[in-house]
Amino acid sequence: MTHIPITQQKQSNQKSPKHTHLLFLIPLLYFIPFSHSLSETDSLLKLKNSFTQTNALASWLPNSSPCSSRWAGVMCFDGIITGLHLTNMGLSGKIDIDALNQISGLRTISFMNNNFSGSIPEFNKLGVLKSLLLSGNAFSGDIPSDFFSHLNSLKKVWLNENQFTGNVPESLGQLTHLIELHLENNQFTGSIPVFKQSINSLDLSNNKLEGEIPVIFSSYNASAFAGNDGLCGKPLDRVCSTVQTQSPALPAATENYTNDNRLVVGGVVAAMIIVLIYALLSSKNNIEDDFSQLGRETTDGVVEVHVPSSNRRNLDSSTQKGSDGGGGDLIMVNDEKGSFGLSDLMKAAAEVLGNGGLGSAYKAVMSFGLSVAVKRMREMNRLGRDGFDAEMRRFGRLRHRNILTPLAYHYRREEKLLVSEYIPKGSLLYVMHGDRGTSHAELNWPTRLKIIQGIARGLGFLYTEFSNYDLPHGNLKSSNVLLNHDHEPVLSDYAFHPLMSPTNAAQSMFAYKTPDYVKYQRVSQKTDVYCLGILILEILTGKFPSQYLNKGKGGIDIVQWVSSADKIVERETELLDPEIASGNAANSNAINQMIELLRVGADCVESNPQERIDMKEAIRRIEEVQV
Repeated sequence: MTHIPITQQKQSNQKSPKHTHLLFLIPLLYFIPFSHSLSETDSLLKLKNSFTQTNALASWLPNSSPCSSRWAGVMCFDGIITGLHLTNMGLSGKIDIDALNQISGLRTISFMNNNFSGSIPEFNKLGVLKSLLLSGNAFSGDIPSDFFSHLNSLKKVWLNENQFTGNVPESLGQLTHLIELHLENNQFTGSIPVFKQSINSLDLSNNKLEGEIPVIFSSYNASAFAGNDGLCGKPLDRVCSTVQTQSPALPAATENYTNDNRLVVGGVVAAMIIVLIYALLSSKNNIEDDFSQLGRETTDGVVEVHVPSSNRRNLDSSTQKGSDGGGGDLIMVNDEKGSFGLSDLMKAAAEVLGNGGLGSAYKAVMSFGLSVAVKRMREMNRLGRDGFDAEMRRFGRLRHRNILTPLAYHYRREEKLLVSEYIPKGSLLYVMHGDRGTSHAELNWPTRLKIIQGIARGLGFLYTEFSNYDLPHGNLKSSNVLLNHDHEPVLSDYAFHPLMSPTNAAQSMFAYKTPDYVKYQRVSQKTDVYCLGILILEILTGKFPSQYLNKGKGGIDIVQWVSSADKIVERETELLDPEIASGNAANSNAINQMIELLRVGADCVESNPQERIDMKEAIRRIEEVQV
């Protein structure tokens, strides 16, 4: 069993590690003896016995495996229990924390919408939790101020729809990885505590909070603070009645970044000093770096900066260009989301998303509400200013539901900025391999089929628009497939091949990691077909392809694995992700659809390009599969 390093996150107590591991993969299977798995089974049965009304847990039986027997609500990864999603099960009684503490791989807990009551259980004994979801119960009483002080890995805390009282625990503000906090519809009192960083999803509404809203939250939606009559200050329209000192909730680190935000490096937006440091530290990147970009949950190192907002304005392209190929402003190539300039970007709230083969990326939230993704591109120097401008304007004219169309760019000889709309659900890579929560659970068979067919339609569009290119996409992989709220896929990082020198392309683009280049020293449109095949097999098997990693160190050689079984019909179903195969065991039509697409994927990854199907044939066969 192989464990895959696919995150590169900024930890508060370390100095910029090169790689970290998904938290739920920390307990290596190599070191888990058989007796340990039995003890975890016993622990879950002990937990069940502490509940009342356990009809929903009828599948939790002695002498069976929680993972292979697919116990209700038990989430596993490679035989390791990583999550308990016991939502809407009518459970009540006591939650046996000591039993939970015996499950070493446990990272997410959801007891949402049950009938638990009393004070909050001692979840603070489970120091490696990433998600704690307790919404919709009847928990009550005060939560100790230091309750969360040892839960340093927490990213999601949902305590809403309960009856908690007392102050919001100050230790919540010390969670440097926290990205979602829901405390609405409780009876919390007092002021909002100090927070070290901004939070992507925040709701404190309908409590009894009072005092000034911290400056760090001043640009949030007012609805996050509604129903607290004692709160004042932005974003509410209620002005604080007395002159107050600056809110302590704006930490010193944020103040420093506010000052740093004024810096301009060679006329290019400095866009947060942390972004520049991150890019510098990651300059010796390899192919793994692309997999630091795991969508929503790559915000562990987030710092958000608030400065006075600027007005939206239309920019005349004739005034946007600097002289001699440098300086200047943003060049708008698509104004469907409104027009903005470089100064708007410099004054935006920004957060690091990651660093990949083509450069670093961050999210910026404009003062007028638009969220954008900004890529700071290195090594795109093959074309001069006019040629680059022509390509960007061509990109800006693209319109297809499965294609991410850029909004603007900034040109310098040394580097380029490419600005696109931010897609909040994140990448397919993240949803498939980095999130074992709600988004991953939504990846049922109809959704995965929708994603595969959407990718195919996007590629069909690119192969029409860029039919004369050797690589109409060139960098097709799951980190460059973004998912909209309805799981409609959107392709990004396409058609960059003509913008890069051959040397830089070989170092940065996934097409150059395929057998086409490794064995035959050439790439063609059939190289994109090979990359499509990897994607199809990844979605169908649920496995992380070693092809994405440098020298294949980690993951599974998905091509070799599939080719060893697909010639034997009765073994084909063994290749399918159990999460979709088991749920459709009685649905022969769905299984046949999966097998048909498995065969398409296998034909796409034929090692010899001459024997590989072309993109038109691959798309035709994918489109023929109907739910």
